[in-house]
Amino acid sequence: MKIKTIVCIAFVIGTMFSAAQVVAQSGTFPQTADPASIPANEKLVVVWTSGDRDVALKMVFMYTYNAQNRGWWDDITLVVWGPSAKLLSEDEELQGYMKRIIESGVTVKACKGCSDQYGVSDTLEELGITVLYIGKELTHYIKEGRELLTF
Repeated sequence: MKIKTIVCIAFVIGTMFSAAQVVAQSGTFPQTADPASIPANEKLVVVWTSGDRDVALKMVFMYTYNAQNRGWWDDITLVVWGPSAKLLSEDEELQGYMKRIIESGVTVKACKGCSDQYGVSDTLEELGITVLYIGKELTHYIKEGRELLTF
């Protein structure tokens, strides 16, 4: 189990540095196609609910950023839901990383019900995140057949 974990972490870190080199050389991020024309199995929804900072940095943000910049998916939506909204509102490093994720072309949305309960809706909107009641939209994503990752 430890070997698989180490290999996975090494792979993700390696791809992160490769993506950074591409961006540094070109100065731009890859562009995505019109979302309406993309098949559902090429659309990824990452649902981030964890309030654990390491989960954010080492899994959610790293994978989402690299998946976008390396073209692993044609359309990526990151959903900030629950304790992750509070964590993001309080952590400047995560906020900076989130800005890079948004700039790379990932669509980022947050659950308004949760962010209102934590009192952080305005902070998330200032980061460029669309804050809305997300339950119905997430249900649509699932019924549409999009791939779903949860953290």
